[in-house]
Amino acid sequence: MSAPTATPSTIDGAVDDAVIDPDFPLTPVPASHRRSFWSIAIVLLGFTVFAPTLMAGATIGAAFPFTAFLVVLVVGSLVLGAYVAAIGYLGARTGLTTVVMARYAFGTQGSKFASVLLGGTQVGWYGVAVGSIGAMTAQALGWEGPLAPALVMIAVSALMMLTALYGYEGMFWVSAISTPLILILAFWLTGKGIAEVHGLSGLLQIHPTATMTWAAAVTTVVGTFASAGSQAANWTRFARSGRHAVAACVVGFVIGNGLMIFFGAVAALAFGEGDFTTLLVQMGMIGWGLFFLFGNLWKSNADAAYAFGVAGAELANARTKGPFVIGGAVIGTILAITGVHEHIVGYLSLLGVLIPPLGGVLIGDWIARWRAGQPPLASLTERWRWQAFVPYAAGALVAWVSNANGWGVAPLQGILVALVLAWALAPRGAARRSAGM
Repeated sequence: MSAPTATPSTIDGAVDDAVIDPDFPLTPVPASHRRSFWSIAIVLLGFTVFAPTLMAGATIGAAFPFTAFLVVLVVGSLVLGAYVAAIGYLGARTGLTTVVMARYAFGTQGSKFASVLLGGTQVGWYGVAVGSIGAMTAQALGWEGPLAPALVMIAVSALMMLTALYGYEGMFWVSAISTPLILILAFWLTGKGIAEVHGLSGLLQIHPTATMTWAAAVTTVVGTFASAGSQAANWTRFARSGRHAVAACVVGFVIGNGLMIFFGAVAALAFGEGDFTTLLVQMGMIGWGLFFLFGNLWKSNADAAYAFGVAGAELANARTKGPFVIGGAVIGTILAITGVHEHIVGYLSLLGVLIPPLGGVLIGDWIARWRAGQPPLASLTERWRWQAFVPYAAGALVAWVSNANGWGVAPLQGILVALVLAWALAPRGAARRSAGM
């Protein structure tokens, strides 16, 4: 694939790499800092091997016969994977984060909307993970009262924040070490679950114990990483080619995320408990349970903190993500202490409705105007582009109404409406002239 058309000196004049954040929050990642396919895939896989996704899988699995659940899982994973792969491809082509790419579609000031939306939802997701660790640790060790869980939340949040501050390198090594161990444990427990119900035939005979519409279930699958997936460019911008970025997104968001939903559903059907930490504690394996919980959420939440850090940097046009990583972590920890993790399914559904149309706008605008190359960021003059806000609003409205009424797959419909409208409204001739094409 072609190299990025912008250079690290495209924002606010010349920029010295030595005095800015080495993760390039506002500038394209240069060729010298690009990583291999395996490096990107490990980071994304570590992102999606995420314990709260097990809870979503358990909720969906309990509401469907096993064969129907598999259909939901495949459809939802394909929608999520295709969407994230497209965003990831743009990240590799441009070398930019999602929120900085939004400057081309939404305008230099309109992009702040994307930063608030994506960064804000990642702060909430960060709070979900931190809260899950505190609550489950207290449950595993039999702690009473709110103080001990709150102290655990503060301590683990500080560690996650420090990992995000260290940047791509820190997230890679945490993922490379913890993800294989967690996957081995998850496969082992799933195998025990299948044996518990006497194999696949036993799973097929289990009847649903809850209710959920097909559309809501697919929306929940997409919602598990709709917000984070919209920011896949934050990591795929380090890829050496668009092809590597797409393949890494498939590994992370189709295989990794799909497996976690599957594991949660099987555990819920076989043991009546979809959370692996609780399940391990019930089996007398408290140490393994806490290892699974902590190792899993450490990596995923470091990625979330990194995401709202670069979103904050774009929002303030700052050359370092550090202050925004710290500020978002503090807010997320406060949300965790106040119990945001207790509303995970509703939160996922909301993310599945509101976030994907934003990515649809970026994809449609890029197809219409920028396939042949983009001008330097510093040359952009449009502050606000209604041609992006109208498609986003229309896509979000369609997704919201579809989700509320159970019509089709709400996230997919939101993406398609936003993408087609952004493509149709883009002033192609003016764009080619501004890009010098």
